[in-house]
Amino acid sequence: MSARQAPDGHSLDGLFRPRSVAVIGASRKPGSLGRELLKNLFLYEFEGKVFPVNPKADVILSSKSYRSVLEIPDDVDLAIIIVPREHTLRALEECGLKGVKGVVVISSGFREVGGEGVAREEQAVEICRRYGMRMIGPNCMGIINTQAGVRMNATFSPTMPLPGSIGFLSQSGAMGVAILNHARSLGLGVSMFASMGNKAEVSGNDLLEYWEQDDGTSLVLMYLESFGNPRRFTQIARRMTRTKPIIAVKSGRTAAGAAAAASHTGALAGSDVATDALLSQCGVLRADSIEELFSMALAFSSQPLPKGGRVAILTDAGGPAIMATDALPSAELELAVLSDATMAELAHGLSPDASVKNPIDMLGHSNHVDYERCLKVLLKDDGVDAVISLYVPPVAHEASDVARVLAQVSNGCGKPVLCVLMAQEKVLERVKRDFGSKLPIYEFPEAAVGALGAMVRYGTMLARDQGSVPSFDVDRERVAGIFANVHDSGRKNLNLDEARHVFEAYGIPFAKSQLCTSREDLARVADEIGYPLVMKITSPDILHKTDVGGVVAGIRDRAEMEVAYDQMMARAQAIEPKPRVDGVLLQEMRENAQEMIVGVTTDPSFGPLLMAGLGGIYVEVLKDVAFRVHPITDVDAHSMIESLRGAPLLHGVRGRPRLCVEAYVEALLRVSQLISDHECILELDVNPFMVGVEASECVAVDGRIRIDPERATR
Repeated sequence: MSARQAPDGHSLDGLFRPRSVAVIGASRKPGSLGRELLKNLFLYEFEGKVFPVNPKADVILSSKSYRSVLEIPDDVDLAIIIVPREHTLRALEECGLKGVKGVVVISSGFREVGGEGVAREEQAVEICRRYGMRMIGPNCMGIINTQAGVRMNATFSPTMPLPGSIGFLSQSGAMGVAILNHARSLGLGVSMFASMGNKAEVSGNDLLEYWEQDDGTSLVLMYLESFGNPRRFTQIARRMTRTKPIIAVKSGRTAAGAAAAASHTGALAGSDVATDALLSQCGVLRADSIEELFSMALAFSSQPLPKGGRVAILTDAGGPAIMATDALPSAELELAVLSDATMAELAHGLSPDASVKNPIDMLGHSNHVDYERCLKVLLKDDGVDAVISLYVPPVAHEASDVARVLAQVSNGCGKPVLCVLMAQEKVLERVKRDFGSKLPIYEFPEAAVGALGAMVRYGTMLARDQGSVPSFDVDRERVAGIFANVHDSGRKNLNLDEARHVFEAYGIPFAKSQLCTSREDLARVADEIGYPLVMKITSPDILHKTDVGGVVAGIRDRAEMEVAYDQMMARAQAIEPKPRVDGVLLQEMRENAQEMIVGVTTDPSFGPLLMAGLGGIYVEVLKDVAFRVHPITDVDAHSMIESLRGAPLLHGVRGRPRLCVEAYVEALLRVSQLISDHECILELDVNPFMVGVEASECVAVDGRIRIDPERATR
């Protein structure tokens, strides 16, 4: 096997389902990582053999210790390496000679420190691939598998996770410790956990594929700091989220670098836009914080998906119900309209002062019997998709009784029930410990509403057609020739006329236009196109024409045209440094259409991003845009448009007719194919793309393209 080639399809069972574990660097020193990890293997009752390895100790924690992994008489499936960095490579080499299947390198001092650490990590990967070993780390806190037959806690975390069905991936060891602590306090059970560290050999994508096939894992939570291979993640996550929800927290939301972008699209695409676009396309739910991640996990881990967003709120206090009701719209939920029969049945047995109209306020003296009866009634109503039950206990002991009946009634009912318990911390902790695995319990209404909203969004995604990537008949060779000519001239930016020819070659209609290279050409071209006209300067050095007076609209005769030309040339001559000017583009005037934009920018990690939005000269002010990672499907294109605040402008509003959205969708898809066919394109704007009532009225009237000349070939 080549040292550069990863062991394709190699199972991770050697890591997560070992029959024997060697701890290389096991220690007798209290509080050391080597002692804590070894202790956790024993304390959690790992159902395999454990071999401490330490050349200076004969016995550690009542177990025989070996000087080297090579001295262990039995086979070793997994080795945990916790030795100083200068000894790590030798330990890996010995593991390879021993036939170890998987290694977890806790040791630090690799790529994260730079310099020699980078080379050391490359050597570690080479050793693993030479021997066919899978490696998690280095610089990580370990792995866990709570499943029966394994019961392995190979971390130094002081918290023992509860068994369950959640797979948890963390890129940060420190966050991993906090995550395990919080999961246990909420009653959430974990099937497997992995602290990935530097992700030098086993990646997060490898782990997703492993959990995709694991029957004991039904929900995946991720704390991410970076994507190693976004394209592979897209393929895996798109497939996996059809059967198992994935919820992710991605740190790093700054927008540094956007100001340096030349195109409108580049300026609008902050560093976090690509992450949002990627996760949205894959069906991955993004949480804004660890707290929100767990709020979602509570609901997904124990409740069925709702069929819709109609919510009944059951409470014993009006204030929390108002808070929950106010939070519904932002989560794309609504109050369910109860049937007359439901309200009549609710009223039977409640105080005459109680409100049986949603939200249902049973008043403060209500007990677990009232909650049980009313919840059963609400769940029978076909107009109710989910129930949020809020309880402010007048006496502490009643909280457990209410949680118990809510868990019992909701079990197997087919509709999600979420509980908000606004009680003292010690009461809340006890109830979560006792019922958290069966019933999602929240401290405040907004968290419950947000989690339910995430469930509805996920259900909508599952019901949605994934779409397809269409292929259009285009003139690829013509465009390749244009890009090669730009390369030969030593340029990166196409002039407007060149960009027009590129768009037309890919079936993106452009307003009737013609380049004039001199003043003498004006009259002839104007007669061919017809008045009124728009005049635009064409220069590879002028990116934003309106900023320098390079666009004049509404020209109605020859005299106006010649004056506009003379003034435009004079303004260009005054620019320092003096730009190259190829001439002016005369173009038919297009009015009474909605200005939209189609854009492309290139993210260093994610590759090309496509943008749709309201266009024109104020696109960066309005910022009503949507992004997707290339390539996009027809469904992606439609969802981009529908996510815009200005979408009603296309569908007809205030008496305006419906515009030809289909032509705009096709323009987005044709640009996506243009990017697929020509990887040299770095940035692109079709702005504005005029969307009219009829397809014939939908045309591009301006655009720009920037390429990497070295990648432009004929």
